[in-house]
Order: sequence, then C-alpha cells, then structure tokens
Amino acid sequence: MRILLVGNGGREHALLWKLRRDAPDAVVYATRPNGGMAPLCEPVEIAPTDVEALSGFAASRGVDLTIVGPEAPLAMGLADRFRAKGLPVFGPSRAAARIESSKAFAKELMREEGVPTADYRVFTDGDAAEAWIRDQGAPIVVKASGLAAGKGAVVCTTVDEAVAAARSMLDDFAYGEAGREVVVEEFMEGEELSVFGVTDGEDVVLLLPSQDHKRIGEGDTGPNTGGMGAYAPVSIATPPLLTEIRERVFRPVLQGMARRDAVFQGLLYAGLMMTPRGPRVVEFNCRFGDPEAQVVLPLLASSLLDLLVAAADGTGLGRMRPRFREGAAVTTVVASAGYPGPVEKGVPIDLSGVDESDEVVVFHAGTRLGGTGLETSGGRVLACTGLGATLPEAAARSREAAAAVRFEGAQYRRDIGWRELERSAD
Repeated sequence: MRILLVGNGGREHALLWKLRRDAPDAVVYATRPNGGMAPLCEPVEIAPTDVEALSGFAASRGVDLTIVGPEAPLAMGLADRFRAKGLPVFGPSRAAARIESSKAFAKELMREEGVPTADYRVFTDGDAAEAWIRDQGAPIVVKASGLAAGKGAVVCTTVDEAVAAARSMLDDFAYGEAGREVVVEEFMEGEELSVFGVTDGEDVVLLLPSQDHKRIGEGDTGPNTGGMGAYAPVSIATPPLLTEIRERVFRPVLQGMARRDAVFQGLLYAGLMMTPRGPRVVEFNCRFGDPEAQVVLPLLASSLLDLLVAAADGTGLGRMRPRFREGAAVTTVVASAGYPGPVEKGVPIDLSGVDESDEVVVFHAGTRLGGTGLETSGGRVLACTGLGATLPEAAARSREAAAAVRFEGAQYRRDIGWRELERSAD
C-alpha cells in the first residue's frame, strides 16, 4: 500500500508513528518531514499547501490513500482536488473545512442545528464590537474567526482587555486576514474535553476523549497556545456522556453540513466545555487535534488505517469499533523560549538523555535536520508522551522525558493532567 501523509508537525508525526505500526510494509510518503518523521518515511519536497503538485505526485505514484494532517491545505481545497482526480483522500472538502476556517460559519451552523454552544455575536467593525462587549461585561471571549494556528482565542477577564483584543484584531490586523472577522462570545465555566470523530459524512466513530492544556503557564495561566500538553483517558467522559455528545453534537452537525451541500468526510474534532448545563461546543476543527493526537493514537490498539480507509471510501465505517489499550497517556510539549510569541529557530537540540521505549515516545513538531544535527524550527518543538498503567505513572514518564530534552530556552509545563491527577488522588 502507498500512503501520502500531508503535513510535518507533531500531529503528523503521531499519525506516521501509528501508521507504521498498522501497516509496517506500506510505503509512506510525507511532505517535508520534520526531524523525527524523516527516518520513518520517504520525503516529498512539496509544500503541504501546494494542491496541484501534491495531486500530481499522488497520481504519478499510484497513492492508495492520502491523509491530510493540518487545516490549511483542507481550507485551500486539497481534498476537493484529489477527489476530482479520483484519488482516495481522508479529509473534508473546502466547503466542509469552513467549520474550522470560519468560526462565524461554525457558530451559525450550531445555532441553526440546535447544537449547544456559547451565546455570541460576529463583528467586522471595531466600534460595534466594543459597544457590545461593554454592554455584556466580562469575563468574555474574543476569537479571530479565521485560521490562527490555535492562538486566535483570547479569554478576557476585564472589559478593557476584551476591547483591546477585539481592536487589535479588527483595527490593527494582529492576526491578519484571520482577524478581519471576529466572534465575541460568552465565557463558559467548566472543564474542557476533546473528542475526535472519524466520519464518512453519515456514520461517525468516536475515539477516546482527551483533555488539552491550552495556556502557556502551569495552573492554566497566561496566554493561549496551540496546546502545551494533553492526557487520556478523561474520567468525566462516561459512556452516557459520549452518547449525548454523539447525538447532540456530531449527528446534528453532520446532517446540517450535508444539507448545505458540504458533506463532512474526514476527522471532525469537537472541543467541548462541560458546563452545569451539559456539554457545550467551544470549537470545531476539521482535523486531528495537536497535541491530543499524541495521546489518543498511542492508546489506540486497533488499526487507525482501517478506520481512515473506511471513512475515505464510505464503506463499512459504521461497523467498526476501535479498541484502546488499558492505562493512560500523557504528553508534555517542550516549546521554544518566547512561545507563543516570536521564537528563535535553528537552536541545537540534544535528545541523548531521553530514554525512548515502548512507554516513552518523543513526537517531533518544530524540528529539522540542520548542518550539525537536530535543531528547532518552530514554537512547539517536541511532545514527550508517557504511557503507563495509571495516569500518575504516565505523567511521571512524560515529565521525566521533557526534563531530559536539552536546548537553550526550552520551556514546558510540569502539571499536565493536573485535574485528573487531583481526581485520582481523592
């Protein structure tokens, strides 16, 4: 089998790692692989967003399945081009990817389909946004509607902070095109939950829920990031709750997308807040979450590839029941100094002190092979995943691996999974 993996971050390394276990004899191509992916694949020197070149490559190599990792190529219509050429692809169409590329579209979809979410308004004018924010009060959340690499949501504790956030997006173009339209929504109290749904547009198979840690600082403090760590499983995600999420969130959204001639075929990610009123949607993504993939996929005992093939060709997905290994997984992201702001690239990385094993896996994100070896190439550099029979055991392995990573300015959180650890200690 020939597989093309589009993308080169931490999520894609986790997908590649799992695919290698599912199909060890497959030929796996990957676009501009990072330093950790390179030994596991055949590199393709084509940008993940070069739709025409990638579709031509897949056709010329007889690729049996293309798996699209990041959101940007999907928003640009990569899956549409592949399907138009008759090339099997796992990932939604450009129209369906709007569920992530436009938060305003996603909120309207939820409102019309009766999916529980926060009250909101959409603005393109700074004065109008300020007036509504001052009328609503704080805390309140300001979001760039477009794609902002997971950093476009600002949780504001004061009105002045919210006004400044909205003005920076709408008037100062702090997020470029992504912030020309802004969603301002009520602040929701509760605990977050990430749920992946593999879908062919009609049937949906939910994977093991996980919990992400967005804030840069321990105790969930400081600005939002693309994610500083994650863990799975999450004890609050009971079978009845997952049934409720499937029926009140996933099914109405998939049906609503189909009615809008935007059948969603691929991975639908629901970021949820567990509120006193029940689960409410924070956001949707059109691809696997990062770093959630780095804990969910290592716990998946059955074949991921079989699920993705079934979703891509529309046959048999509803009969599939994924199996997960016992125990837990925790991943700790090691980031560059200055993240989530500007970072220096090209900093040498030393992983000689990290003892990788069946229970410790280091997934590369912002790394590359430079002239003198492995070096940084982005903000989130590595995700150190620990597995164990219990969450405390997995968390300890993850922290130990993160502490053994060496590069100048490395930063990481030491409290990933803290809510679940507190629950397990009770």
